Amino acid sequence: MRLLRRRYSPLKVALVGAIFVLFLFILQRDVGDRDPSEEPWLKNIVHGKDQVIDLMLGAVNNIRDSMPKLQIGAPVQPEELPRSARSCLPGFYTAAELRPLMERPPQDPNSPGADGKAFKKDQWTPEETKEKERGYEKHCFNAFASDRISLQRALGPDSRPPEAGLRGNKSEARCLCYRWGSSPAQEAEIHCFGASGCIDQKFKRCPPLPTTSVVIVFHNEAWSTLLRTVYSVLHASPAVLLKEIILVDDASTDDYLKEELERYVKQLQIVRVVRQEERKGLITARLLGASVASGEVLTFLDAHCECFHGWLEPLLSRIAEEPTAVVSPDITTIDLNTFEFSKPVQYGKQHSRGNFDWSLTFGWEVIPPRERQRRKDETYPIKSPTFAGGLFAISRSYFEHIGSYDDQMEIWGGENVEMSFRVWQCGGQLEIIPCSVVGHVFRSKSPHTFPKGTQVISRNQVRLAEVWMDSYKEIFYRRNQQAAQMAREKTYGDITERRKLREQLHCKNFTWYLQTIYPEMFVPDLTPTFYGAIKNEGTKSCLDVGENNHGGKPLIMYPCHGMGGNQYFEYTTQRDLRHNIGKQLCLRASSGLAELGECQYRGKPTRVPPNEEWELAQVSSPLQPHPRGVLRDAGASPLAPVLWDELSQALSFVFGQDRLIKNPASRMCLTAQGKHPSMVPCNPSDPHQLWSFT
Repeated sequence: MRLLRRRYSPLKVALVGAIFVLFLFILQRDVGDRDPSEEPWLKNIVHGKDQVIDLMLGAVNNIRDSMPKLQIGAPVQPEELPRSARSCLPGFYTAAELRPLMERPPQDPNSPGADGKAFKKDQWTPEETKEKERGYEKHCFNAFASDRISLQRALGPDSRPPEAGLRGNKSEARCLCYRWGSSPAQEAEIHCFGASGCIDQKFKRCPPLPTTSVVIVFHNEAWSTLLRTVYSVLHASPAVLLKEIILVDDASTDDYLKEELERYVKQLQIVRVVRQEERKGLITARLLGASVASGEVLTFLDAHCECFHGWLEPLLSRIAEEPTAVVSPDITTIDLNTFEFSKPVQYGKQHSRGNFDWSLTFGWEVIPPRERQRRKDETYPIKSPTFAGGLFAISRSYFEHIGSYDDQMEIWGGENVEMSFRVWQCGGQLEIIPCSVVGHVFRSKSPHTFPKGTQVISRNQVRLAEVWMDSYKEIFYRRNQQAAQMAREKTYGDITERRKLREQLHCKNFTWYLQTIYPEMFVPDLTPTFYGAIKNEGTKSCLDVGENNHGGKPLIMYPCHGMGGNQYFEYTTQRDLRHNIGKQLCLRASSGLAELGECQYRGKPTRVPPNEEWELAQVSSPLQPHPRGVLRDAGASPLAPVLWDELSQALSFVFGQDRLIKNPASRMCLTAQGKHPSMVPCNPSDPHQLWSFT
């Protein structure tokens, strides 16, 4: 027992072990030189020797590990797990966990614009009037009012829907489980929220909500609107989720946006400014902001926004459950004159979604019945064919995977429609999250100039059309002559990389997009019978819809300008005469003035009504268009049937000659005589009734 208790130094133990290993080595050499089959008794020794060696090597390793270490090694760093794979607590985030980084200071309910109310001022001095006018001229909104509203104003109580209310039954509040795919077949009920109203909506800790970097691009923005946007994010965003706010200066020239802004934002802890020295526009500026961001999600905002209660969590929650979702808040209006914040209503909200027209202009529309039926309550996202592009959130990794922005687009314009097509066609989805509400100052015009002129918008649109729209791009080119010329001359830059991206991502074609994502979109004739401006022989001017004519107004005659727009019409294979740049508007015959109205033919099973059907009766050529779309000789035997739309281009010179525009139902013809085009009895010898497409 005393022997076992005796302490031996590690050096002595190591020496004894080394001597014993040497003995075994000599034994191995002596025995190994002889053939074990010659001496049967050696077999046991050889086998025993192997076991002894294994035991001794293990003993030596144990001795080595027990020896004191003379140097401390660096700790082994465990492999970083993705955030979604990390262990997380069960249950839901508490209100304490989602507290904002900054609490709002006490609010004076009588201060200008308090609680999101309108700025009001009854009496103005001459100097104040001049200041207000300068603000409108520089910023295209009432900067005078904005400057007198607190940078940290509150927006009043949370007025979002507190519980299930879409179907008018308050008792429907329940735990909702859902996940959306890009088609109804992909929908499955897998994710559970704790409540079905916006105010009471809870967010699960697993998977954890991702962090976000908020990127705000500005160029000569008003001081008050820019900083009110920043404070709004700080006051309404949970500190645990808000990684940083990145202000990207697109080469502003106003002095207050330089060193003064840098000094001011230092006190705001997580706000920083990065700058483009040269004016390159929104697209390049956002790419710069994304390149320096560290959050898991990129949230883009404009520089004149205010965030409502609980705006951020619903966006991040949707991305946590579906990383390919590109999500926008429900964008509400901040009045450009009074800065009144249009608050959400608790019940009966009529939601809108994004659309586009064939001039590739973004617009809004009321969500269709099929989308209303799919949504069960206010927490359900709204699928949107396009998005406005100013305010949205996207996983940073998915942003990079999907191709971020087309970095060859310039300044501004078309990038939102391009991303809309790309996301849907390449497997993602665009959604509006109704529980996320952000106010935005919508201006009637842009205060900024385009360094290379407004033709950069057409160039951007040509790039997106050439990459994503397949043969449907021709519909766009007929409506934008400048874009059509760029496409013919290939002056829109290199699109090789963007087409390669489409191949790499195995993106679907534009027909799939129209049929699956936006089946409500009316697709005009790919090859209409005739299109362009309609010139009158008597006045030498062109048929024009006039300004802001969305239907119900008479037409006018205006000097021909050859730019399309208000003078663009199509005579379709259905024999209606359409002005379809934006809305589908048709020329309608009446007892008096001719006018535009929403086209009744919207594809099968609808039909063209009698007052929207027209014949183009040629008066100076024997060739007549047959109602069924073939050419026949008006005087002798019929010509061989030929498809009319296939000959429309070849025979454009024929329609360069004059024709009557006749409504068969009334047997009346269109005339340019008088203040507005009207319907009169047909007279082929009257030059005011003779028209030609140009």
